[in-house]
Amino acid sequence: MILKAIIPAAGLGTRLLPATKSQPKEMLPIVDRPAIHYVVEEASKSGIESILIVTGRGKEAIENYFDHSFELERILKEKNKNELLETVRDISEMAKVFYVRQKEPLGLGHAIYQAKGFIKDEPFGVLLADDIFIYETPPLRKLIDVYEKFKGIVIGVKRVPRENVSMYGIVKVDVISKGVYEVMDLIEKPDPSLAPSNIAIIGRYILVPSIFNSIEKTKPGKNNEIQLTDAIKNLLGKEKIFAVEIEEERFDVGDKLGFLVANVVFGLKDKTFGKALKEKIKEVIK
Repeated sequence: MILKAIIPAAGLGTRLLPATKSQPKEMLPIVDRPAIHYVVEEASKSGIESILIVTGRGKEAIENYFDHSFELERILKEKNKNELLETVRDISEMAKVFYVRQKEPLGLGHAIYQAKGFIKDEPFGVLLADDIFIYETPPLRKLIDVYEKFKGIVIGVKRVPRENVSMYGIVKVDVISKGVYEVMDLIEKPDPSLAPSNIAIIGRYILVPSIFNSIEKTKPGKNNEIQLTDAIKNLLGKEKIFAVEIEEERFDVGDKLGFLVANVVFGLKDKTFGKALKEKIKEVIK
């Protein structure tokens, strides 16, 4: 069983400046919940019980959000705002959330390595906070199901336009079944002419403890950072590596356009004001 997950959240959020100058990008709202709420919720719905969020300097708001707010709860209770009170309490009870700091921004691989003591010798999930989905079955759950069948590293992937492959880690694969592949090679942000496919790694993983030794031996790659893709590649031939195609709608909320689109789409799906928002958008377009 996979009961632990890591959410790296130490990034500076430069793509969303100036909003992220004083506010963690993970706490920017998608409608009425911060982006990281959706990621923790997905982990919880996937069966994860304990989550380690890797934070950095200036990220205290994340810790406060998932903690109890006794003063706020007391006020809501006194005012008989029971529905809001339940919503606020549910946030702090979604999962057991722990924290560790990445003191230097040395890459995703380095961020994952900070969780070594927390993970110990268990397989674990990784969810990148920039990626949120609209789903019926949580994407991480799909990866866990493949892990339980094949017992290896599992990577979430999605097909992207060929001209965009230089923005992603790209995999070379053999097909096992519809949407499930065995990974034969991984390349971090290749030139389109050198990419083995247009199947891109996105922000969901199931990793095994051997990844930590691999990270230790991985030299800095793109942007002089320790890339998780490179560390996984170093395990080819030592661990089985699989990929699961995630067909659910994905939003990169670490990007300005992706953030705006996510707010519109999630807003339109809101039962309370979705219909009114749709009409307002029609007016604006006219």
